[in-house]
Amino acid sequence: MIIPVILSGGSGTRLWPVSTTERPKQFQPMVGAQSMFRQTIARVADRAIFAPPVIVCGEGHAPLVAQDLAAEGVGDARILIEPAARNTAPAIALAAHLAGDAPMLVMPSDHVMTKPAALVGAVRDAQPIVASGALATFGIRPTRPETGYGYIAAGAALTETLERVARFVEKPPRDKAEAMLAAGGHYWNAGIFLMRGDAYLNELARQRGDIAAAVAQSFANLTRDGAMLRPDAAAFLACPSESIDYAVMEGAENLVVAAVDPGWSDVGGWEAMHTLLPQDAAGNASVGDVLAIDAKGNLLRADAGKRLSVLGIDNLVVIATGDDILILPRERAQEVKQIAEARKKP
Repeated sequence: MIIPVILSGGSGTRLWPVSTTERPKQFQPMVGAQSMFRQTIARVADRAIFAPPVIVCGEGHAPLVAQDLAAEGVGDARILIEPAARNTAPAIALAAHLAGDAPMLVMPSDHVMTKPAALVGAVRDAQPIVASGALATFGIRPTRPETGYGYIAAGAALTETLERVARFVEKPPRDKAEAMLAAGGHYWNAGIFLMRGDAYLNELARQRGDIAAAVAQSFANLTRDGAMLRPDAAAFLACPSESIDYAVMEGAENLVVAAVDPGWSDVGGWEAMHTLLPQDAAGNASVGDVLAIDAKGNLLRADAGKRLSVLGIDNLVVIATGDDILILPRERAQEVKQIAEARKKP
């Protein structure tokens, strides 16, 4: 049985003001009627394939996790509470101690997949090689020369669906992204992995013994409160902060990539939301009670209790939610993080 490990520590500041520190984007219905966390849990609901999930989150989001799990009818999940944010390598190591020699499917909780069955099929294809100790990552087949994602360059083919990983490529400039798309053999890095818990811990210990030791000590002294598992705070706070890509994947000795097209998006900002949502004939993507006259190419969102009307505007993001209103050009949507940070200041 594969143990789903759902990482739910992101803050989603590029989708402010809907996504906030208190309720980040994974707990919001950004695309569809259910929160992205619930959609993620639904992808791994088949108990013929998947064991009860393990959720890794912070203390402040544990009630939201429990609420969404209950709404999905999942009563046997385990919730690992991180004492502090230390990026993905330590978070996954905590879950790996729970998994032992079982395979774990590591997934972010804030992504959208319109064809989740494609991922499940790729996971099943990768199971045999993962059982032998390999680490597998899932590369999204690129549809455009995207500069906002990292890439995985594939090496030698192992099977019809699996290839060795040649190298990881940082977020590229436009010309390099176009060249990789034309050349083929390059995939978007979605941060989704299948690996045995012990295989991951062995690689972590080989490459980053400091992280491995701190997490092991923290896990050894965890306390249990029903489904809530709380690792020792002092040991975890001493752990360096590092991503799984830098700590493990880029230096892994037995790493493969499975190419997949699950209709994936990381919903990284309002520009991505404009792409994901249905659009009218003028290219406006609207959510809620919205009226658009002589307007084109806009993303318009009015949350509960708000009515949003626009006239004569093009290619803007206009969001009305709670006490906040956001207006900015779509082409500068990634800069909304600056506003989110400024609004935190007294």
